[in-house]
Amino acid sequence: MAYDLLDVTGILFKRRRYQEADLLAKLWTRELGIVTVIIKGGMRPKSPFNAVALPFTEGTFSILTKRRGISQLRATKDLKQHDELYSDLVKNAYLSYLFDLADHAFSEYQPLDEFYGLLVSAFKRIVAGQDPEIITQMVELQLLAAYGVMPHLASCLICGKEQGIFDYSIALGGVVCSDHFNRVQREHLSPKATGLIRTLGLIPIDRLGKIGVSDQLKLETRQAIRKIYQATVDLRLSSLNFLDEIRSDIFPKK
Repeated sequence: MAYDLLDVTGILFKRRRYQEADLLAKLWTRELGIVTVIIKGGMRPKSPFNAVALPFTEGTFSILTKRRGISQLRATKDLKQHDELYSDLVKNAYLSYLFDLADHAFSEYQPLDEFYGLLVSAFKRIVAGQDPEIITQMVELQLLAAYGVMPHLASCLICGKEQGIFDYSIALGGVVCSDHFNRVQREHLSPKATGLIRTLGLIPIDRLGKIGVSDQLKLETRQAIRKIYQATVDLRLSSLNFLDEIRSDIFPKK
């Protein structure tokens, strides 16, 4: 298969040293999905790609690719960098986790479809200073569809009721209404927590306005989402461990 020189738009979200002077970087792209590129000489002090290869750089990347394996970065344009992220541990931790989570949901060069926009919008909102915990929980819930285990949130799994008081059932994989609380294994979440999970799991991120949520409610929904992941995906991400350390300084302990 011949190489093609293609322009792809997206975000460089991860990098690591490769051999003596080269870098390997991962791109989240609209056109090709997740792409690993080699940056020849990227570690050299006079490399033109020194700044380009910083994580969370947005722009257009010209890559030499076979649409499989490792591609090669050849040029860049229209770059936007976010130097403030390197001094903001909270934003950095949330973004690193979200891209790590998304990275595990897709194979390289697999179409990202609506998830490309989900991550890019989440990225821009967190950079702009919107609540990173709410945005992260929204992405976590909606990415479950990419893992093939999207919970049923729109209506009661048993009777189809769409309004009322609901709780989440991990055993059933979705929400159930109060008419069936005595018949199912459920999480005993507060009605507000279940309502927030339904909202974050169902609405498009571009429709997300300002949500006034207490830290205690965020903690309850975060713990519920963690249980859902443990029961369905059960990843072991070092980025999540780091985020949890950051979160421990933000949220109250139970």
